[in-house]
Amino acid sequence: MELIDGKAISQAIKDELKDKVSELKAKGIEGSLAVIQVGNDPASSVYVKNKKKACEYIGIGSVSYELPEDTTEEKLLGIIKELNADTSVIGILVQLPLPAGLSEDRVLNAIDPSKDVDGFHPVNVGKLVIGEDTFVSCTPAGVIELLKRSGVSIQGKHAVVIGRSNIVGKPMALLMLRENATVTVCHSKTADLKAIAKEADILIVAMGKPKFIDADYIKPGAVVIDVGIHRDSENKLCGDVDFDSVAPLASKITPVPGGVGPMTIAMLMANCVKSLLKR
Repeated sequence: MELIDGKAISQAIKDELKDKVSELKAKGIEGSLAVIQVGNDPASSVYVKNKKKACEYIGIGSVSYELPEDTTEEKLLGIIKELNADTSVIGILVQLPLPAGLSEDRVLNAIDPSKDVDGFHPVNVGKLVIGEDTFVSCTPAGVIELLKRSGVSIQGKHAVVIGRSNIVGKPMALLMLRENATVTVCHSKTADLKAIAKEADILIVAMGKPKFIDADYIKPGAVVIDVGIHRDSENKLCGDVDFDSVAPLASKITPVPGGVGPMTIAMLMANCVKSLLKR
């Protein structure tokens, strides 16, 4: 069993991006990521801080809007409109979840698709579906990089994705298709999940249930990617996969923490650099 080290791989990606950004700066191409947070959800605050740190590391600017919990949708949409028009802004990111009363759909749809570095806008999702080059949702894009940089060949393999969210499951399945895997998507209504999961050469789990997937779901030698993140009864971080029972069977597996997590921000930075290059 080989551990897939998301920390090391994400660091390598950020270092490559840092070099790219300094090359672009030398040509006078610069820009900033705008991060909008409404309310002060503690987990969101940590993510926002990490995004700012990553921007600083690779050398792009960041502007942040920390708005009070009672911000109106009108006010928020007004800020997005200004940022869409601001040519120094290369990416706009609204930290989710938004407080009750604000429509995530309306807010995300208001972002100019060419600045949607989260890859959530319907235009970018549509481009992904038809195979055009676009911004891809950061977590699934990170999983692809983890697999490739760990020497996993995807073409012709049977990939099973457990979970069908718009942010992870669906784009994950599309990206695996793009890499020529044969893809099965499972979800809460799937009959005989165990039997299907056991057929996977590459099992990607994004179901949101702590330690749900145990050894009974694993084909010996499978590559297991755990997208989940939770706190267990002892307040330790864990994923959707019961690591201790699954690891002995897997050929490669991601740990939680230190697997998929660090890749999300690395791929957000990759999307920002992609936006810079389009200038």
